[in-house]
Amino acid sequence: MKVGLVYTSTTPELIELVEEEVKKQLGEDVEMLTYTDATILSETRDHGSVTRNAACRLIEMFLKAAQDGAEAVLNICSSVGEVADCVQDMAKYIGVPVVRIDEEMCRDAVRHGKRIAVLATLPTTLNPTKNTILRVAREMGKEVELIDGLVDAFGLDQEEFKKLLLNKAREVKDQVDVILLCQGSMAYVEELIEADCKKMTVSSPRYGAKALKAALIAKGVIQ
Repeated sequence: MKVGLVYTSTTPELIELVEEEVKKQLGEDVEMLTYTDATILSETRDHGSVTRNAACRLIEMFLKAAQDGAEAVLNICSSVGEVADCVQDMAKYIGVPVVRIDEEMCRDAVRHGKRIAVLATLPTTLNPTKNTILRVAREMGKEVELIDGLVDAFGLDQEEFKKLLLNKAREVKDQVDVILLCQGSMAYVEELIEADCKKMTVSSPRYGAKALKAALIAKGVIQ
């Protein structure tokens, strides 16, 4: 069985983590087709939102994964998650689900708390994630309060990144019930923040892999 993994930015650590979580859910034999276009994120960052051309290039990767035989596609970048939302009718028509890595994470955060800290390194990731949290809260009939946790850590090495994120989490921990890490690349700090701040902390790769499996079960490809 083939699945598509669509990135707009990668690090070796992120790829390893995503692939590890997908294998946990789908088994070691799953074939992962990887697609990356870093210009999508850089263009989105430069313009402050997803441009028409960036959205088109992302959709082209979804379609390429389908053409290459993927049974489902996992969109890994939260900055462009709303593009994945807009192709759902197309995905149903061609029979290849396009799954957001972060939607179930947002739902679980809403299930467990009213006050949610949203940590990100980019406004272009922070705002779409907040929009997703507000949307799923509305769908779940709940009200939430969001605390921004924007950290100027994009491009730093892991140790500096970890230190800044932990310090930001410490700043907001007394104001919130849940700490949500917007970007998949933050996942390696999840356990550290939860242990240090004594607050439920969530990151997206494990949720995305579970959602990918659920989509494949719903499709009837696996049980």
